[in-house]
Amino acid sequence: MTRTPVTPVRPLIAVPARFSATTSALRYAAEVNARALIEAVWRAGGEPASIHPASGDVASRLARFDGILLPGGGDLAPHHYGAQGVHASVYDVDDLQDAFDLEVARQALDVGLPVLAVCRGLQVVNVALGGTLEQDMGGPEREHRHVVHPVAIQRGTLLEQATGVAKTEASCYHHQRVDRLGAGLTVSARAADGTVEGLEHPGLHGWFIAVQWHPEDTAHEDPAQQGLFDALVRAARDRR
Repeated sequence: MTRTPVTPVRPLIAVPARFSATTSALRYAAEVNARALIEAVWRAGGEPASIHPASGDVASRLARFDGILLPGGGDLAPHHYGAQGVHASVYDVDDLQDAFDLEVARQALDVGLPVLAVCRGLQVVNVALGGTLEQDMGGPEREHRHVVHPVAIQRGTLLEQATGVAKTEASCYHHQRVDRLGAGLTVSARAADGTVEGLEHPGLHGWFIAVQWHPEDTAHEDPAQQGLFDALVRAARDRR
């Protein structure tokens, strides 16, 4: 009797959706995720699933997933990290998005779900753990918008294991950065100007990496960047 090969079930990776005011193909406002991000998870062997940002029982909603990818997006409202006033450069703040992302970060880290946090995602985790952000890095001459620059990775970190390199070219798009670290977080990578580009949490019982850059931009051609998504899916599969 010939047996039909069994196709391994892809680990289910939750990706909180981002609100978009306009999308031409859908005619109205939409909930979206970057195609490059979704494709990077798929290449890694995961099943990416956008999830609706909504208040409610986030813990039970996350229970069906094997891993979490916290993507980039607009800025967090500064009041979440105790800032007085709002810098003129702060953009695309959405209270529902903020509340949902922060709760996803807290719940996922608490139960040990594997988490990869990208750009805004890194900032969300830092704030969720009591850290703060620098609202603006100082204008065009200092910010990291539309910039590809070298990032030095700390030896012996999960980030080094995932990427396989001690230095990488990072595709960045951010005007804010980590100020005070959240509880338990350690820096795993920095840019030449000292900007925190990677975070980890050695005390967690789950897998967690956060990067300030956008690895999805070049993951299709750079094994070091794709390695982050591969490591997330591998950790999600191992957790089953």
